[in-house]
Amino acid sequence: MNSETQATTIDEDMIILSSPDGSNWAQFDEENRLILPAEWAPKLAAAPDARVRLEERVNGYWLRRPVTQLAKIHIEPTSLCNLACRTCIRNIWSEAMGNMSRSVFQRLVEGIRELPAPPAVIFGGFGEPLAHPEIAEMVAQVKSVAASVELITNGMLLTPHLSRQLVDAGLDLLWVSMDGVTPESYADVRWGGTLPKVMENIANLHKIRRSAKKAAPKVGISFVVMRRNVADLPKLIRLSTTLGISHYLVTNVLPYTEEMCAEVLYSRSVQFIPSMPSKWTPQVNLPRIDVNELTSKPLERLFHNAHSICLNGDSLVEAVGRCPFISRGIVAITWDGNLSPCLPLMHDHSSYIEKGRKRFSRRYVVGNLMERSLKDLWLDPQYVRFRHKVQEFDFSPCLVCGGCDLSEANEEDCYGNTFPTCGGCLWSQGVIQCP
Repeated sequence: MNSETQATTIDEDMIILSSPDGSNWAQFDEENRLILPAEWAPKLAAAPDARVRLEERVNGYWLRRPVTQLAKIHIEPTSLCNLACRTCIRNIWSEAMGNMSRSVFQRLVEGIRELPAPPAVIFGGFGEPLAHPEIAEMVAQVKSVAASVELITNGMLLTPHLSRQLVDAGLDLLWVSMDGVTPESYADVRWGGTLPKVMENIANLHKIRRSAKKAAPKVGISFVVMRRNVADLPKLIRLSTTLGISHYLVTNVLPYTEEMCAEVLYSRSVQFIPSMPSKWTPQVNLPRIDVNELTSKPLERLFHNAHSICLNGDSLVEAVGRCPFISRGIVAITWDGNLSPCLPLMHDHSSYIEKGRKRFSRRYVVGNLMERSLKDLWLDPQYVRFRHKVQEFDFSPCLVCGGCDLSEANEEDCYGNTFPTCGGCLWSQGVIQCP
């Protein structure tokens, strides 16, 4: 590698090498070997002899993150919440709930400090982080050992006092869950919350941040889209001017009850788009084109009949059939210290693939922080093998097949995979996404 070449960023699950002039490139030596700078080895892998997956794409090649790189940690400080939302997992939950103890949290902070490179951290999980009485102190401690710190909240508990604490703690990005842009549509989903209060709290945060002469935290909006609120999407973007929103993340609803199946907006897209382009279907390469009353119907029919579609050569389904947690080097920690590979495997729960097709997901716990260190759990051989398997993603297509007994749980599938199987995961098909 040329001595002037430097690695400047890692974009999601792709490694980007940059030269000082800003161009992205990688260099081979005289024996056609791709050489990475020695100082970047610990940033790209947490173990010697780590393997990196190479994939050919329509317009080039992808160099995937090594599965040994721990890049982001989801921390669930509490499983308790101050609201009772229409979409919430609590509607079908019977698990014990609680707050993360100081002893578990300190073990987590120590574990982060021992990693070869600081990861990004987000406080979230399946509870309301601001309901934890020590959340501001937790953010400050994690900020001292992490690359960046985010937090997702419903915003109702974001008092001026707590906002000031979070600003002082160094929080980088605050995500606010807002599933309606009018008081009526908001209250229809988020039972117990009021939109005017949330907007007032966001406005106060900006005032406190400005008075402290700090640029952070930025504020993002997470929006769960469904039939009852999809009309609010255009109004959502206008909040960037009224509330200073810098990030938006829109995700589909995950139906935990059969009643919520009537709200989904992805049933046809899941049925008609396969995991990867197939040699049995023709490839359609589209240009940029207006979407209006003349083109919308023909384009809709095209998308539902042509499985391999590209836009200016970039495939629209290359992000499908890939776990966003494994590919981005993410791990999840529950409030009681259990380590799981992803948010969907943190807790036992049931959800619906479609109306009448219920699927039980058993949680997958690698181990507990009170018994083993974060690094030891991350490099557990069985867990590393699981991440390699998920990176290959050779699971049965439970979402698109007619349904069999095996699709009713994540225990095993018809390809011979055993627990946990990921073929029925909506995250892996680009349907559900998280900050």
